[in-house]
Amino acid sequence: MKKDITQPKVEGVSMAVVREPDAEGEQAWYVYLINEQAAALENVLISSRGFGEIDGEQRSTSEMRHHLERLGPKSWARIERIMEEVFPLSNQYWLSFYQNGVIHDRRYIFLAGSIDEANFTRLPLMNVRGILIQ
Repeated sequence: MKKDITQPKVEGVSMAVVREPDAEGEQAWYVYLINEQAAALENVLISSRGFGEIDGEQRSTSEMRHHLERLGPKSWARIERIMEEVFPLSNQYWLSFYQNGVIHDRRYIFLAGSIDEANFTRLPLMNVRGILIQ
């Protein structure tokens, strides 16, 4: 039964948005997964999509899926580039991973308009500034 399934709490795993140069040296925005735990994340799946309203019209982006075989302890990985055109939308990242044979799930949402340099903070491990959801 559904009530018998315990969902482990995800702690020490964050999503961040960072502004940094792309391959051509132009400033771009990227989404990162940060693992602050002492244990690795295995078989990491991330599903991303944007949704909301722009100019009074409901909008949504295509859903993107990403896979990482493993994200080591105390490390981070770039997930995707995010375009400024979707900043007026809420941008959701659904994370699933295994740790010690147990599946973990968590949803992270960068609310509409929250991806802005005014919301920058110091990111753990990466030693750069960006927007963080813990």
